[in-house]
Amino acid sequence: MLRPDVGSDGLAIVFSHAEEKMGGIVNLGVFVADVAFRATRQPRIGETLIGSGFALGPGGKGSNQAVAAARLGASVSFVSSLGDDSFGKMALELWERESIRFIGNIDPESFTGAAYIFVNEVTGDNAIIVVPGAGDNVSPEHVESVQSEIKAADLFMTQLETPVETARRGLQIAKDAGIRTFLNPAPAAPLDDGIISLCDYLTPNEAEAADLTGQSVSTVEDAAHAASLLRKRGAGTVIITLGEKGAYFDDGTERCHIEPFSFAPVVETTGAGDSFCGAFAHAIITGMDPLQSVRYACAAAGISVTRKGTAPSMPTFDEVENLLSRR
Repeated sequence: MLRPDVGSDGLAIVFSHAEEKMGGIVNLGVFVADVAFRATRQPRIGETLIGSGFALGPGGKGSNQAVAAARLGASVSFVSSLGDDSFGKMALELWERESIRFIGNIDPESFTGAAYIFVNEVTGDNAIIVVPGAGDNVSPEHVESVQSEIKAADLFMTQLETPVETARRGLQIAKDAGIRTFLNPAPAAPLDDGIISLCDYLTPNEAEAADLTGQSVSTVEDAAHAASLLRKRGAGTVIITLGEKGAYFDDGTERCHIEPFSFAPVVETTGAGDSFCGAFAHAIITGMDPLQSVRYACAAAGISVTRKGTAPSMPTFDEVENLLSRR
């Protein structure tokens, strides 16, 4: 099994080939193994269905977003925790292939997370249950131990598959150091104004925006209202992803709906949100303005839904550039 050199503090830099790179993206998140089943519908309680497909592959929102950004050319460091098991080996091998620098710990007392993913074989829509495993044990102290990495980054990004207080500590360290901050509030969880105000970029989807605001979000107009409410709570720029309807952007000065890059047929939507987030992060640190970055992210997400899987569906730099050049 691939093993890092683990210090007395339990932390390790696993792949040193990227050590000379400074800046880039530091991503705090979770890796899980995606266990995906395809069928026409989900079974009812007590019912067994015959499915049409099965796949086991790398996933986890943080890891997926790290892969999405790295595949587009960003330098990415990933803060997380893995179990000492076969799924952990899958994670380490993935990050090595994608030139992602892992800064975290191997926890022999826990296990690497996993996600059950149901994919509707007709529509490509999905439903997911995530068990973060060792990733759920990533603590604020873990984040503090890598704060020098965060302070040297161009962008700090995180999600909510680690504990909320861990995400908060990472955002606070970055904010205090003047580093741009990005929160994808998924899976949905209650957030106070204190953590929302730490976010230069906040990217909920429709369901997450509804949970955060207590308002239904099903139309572009609903998204505009929700974005305004989240900005009033302290978020810098709010980008609400709307699936097949694109995204809504509000930075307090400019407010607009960004049309999607639509493809047919849609194969699977599971990785689209993570592709969007990783591509947006890459675009921001390469100098695009936020609105351009949203359009770039929509293009990446549009490509990802034409493929099966999560991390495997993330497009390359050339693929996104070729798509944008045709529009």
